[in-house]
Amino acid sequence: MPLFSPNKASRVKSFILKLVNNNCPELQALRPGRRLDSRVNLVVVVVVVPLENGRIKLQEAFTAITKEFSNTGVALVMDRTFSISRAIIGFRFEDEMTYLLGEVRHFSPLGGGFFQLGFRLLEVVAPADYPGLEELRL
Repeated sequence: MPLFSPNKASRVKSFILKLVNNNCPELQALRPGRRLDSRVNLVVVVVVVPLENGRIKLQEAFTAITKEFSNTGVALVMDRTFSISRAIIGFRFEDEMTYLLGEVRHFSPLGGGFFQLGFRLLEVVAPADYPGLEELRL
């Protein structure tokens, strides 16, 4: 065995360190940039209902997972493209659904068929304001 052979464990550690250093939200938050609010990492399942011309598109509703939250928004990870500028996002908390109106701030591919969609959250909406919304459950 050569004296200076590559150590398999150190190569694994080196890769993981590079991956984490370049993708960890806590470390990215330390970099200067245009973010005004801090972020909190939290993964929960949500339902996303596209909204176009003031009408929900129930037939196009889908589930996604959250990546992070700020005081005014949420980033979602999903497996589809999204081209509408507003949606209603449904959150289940303590066996109840709460729906928030969101405006798209950014949309970017993550790779492997996944995308990140950032919403600015504008207001809580009443399910009665959008017929059919109250039927959506997680």
